[in-house]
Amino acid sequence: MKIRVLTLFPAMFDALGESIMGRAIKKGVIDFKAVDIRAYSKDKHGKCDDTPYGGGAGMVMTPQPIYDCINAIDPDHEYLRIFTSPVGDRLCDGMARELAQTDKLMILCGHYEGVDRRVIDLCIDREISIGDYVLSGGELAAMCIVDAAARFVDGVLGKSESHETESFSDGLLEYPQYTRPPEFMGLKVPEVLQSGDHKKVDKYRRECSERLTKERRADLWEKLQNEKKLGDKDSGGGV
Repeated sequence: MKIRVLTLFPAMFDALGESIMGRAIKKGVIDFKAVDIRAYSKDKHGKCDDTPYGGGAGMVMTPQPIYDCINAIDPDHEYLRIFTSPVGDRLCDGMARELAQTDKLMILCGHYEGVDRRVIDLCIDREISIGDYVLSGGELAAMCIVDAAARFVDGVLGKSESHETESFSDGLLEYPQYTRPPEFMGLKVPEVLQSGDHKKVDKYRRECSERLTKERRADLWEKLQNEKKLGDKDSGGGV
């Protein structure tokens, strides 16, 4: 999978060279590069922002450097072009899986008060939000999108089934995890996890996931129940 992130602050993405993503990049499973938008500015000082029309606080990223950057990297529009935006579709597990099926992914990071809308209308395919809060720029959001999607690319995780048992993989939150020692600060690992009985372990973990989802994410639990009801009706089990 080829990923290009367009940003005014490419050094922020050095962190992706660590851990799982770092290994995937070194193995060549992920071809990642952070591209400096400022390098494409025609201003002699490399300026990429200006005051907004209509007034208001802050600065807005100008369209020219972004437009030229996008078209220099993707002249034939082979990439799926994403803009990190609070007005975009909310990032979720299903969307991450969908993005992982894309061979080429480009993410534009906004900064300051935003990006001139014309370059979004001209160049961007999809806007994505990671939540209802404000960040200083789109870089952190882009990292979330890259990391979430890359986990579903073959060869990124150590075991092919790893992402299948994580939170949201089946609509539920993930069950609690434990490792050695069997007792720590007076707290013990549940006996069933030490029993060696895989059926009992699976049942226990499922019950934990359901309980956690009910308690902490009622919205997910309700969605799961509604999907189950629809499934029952489709199979003839409903009234």
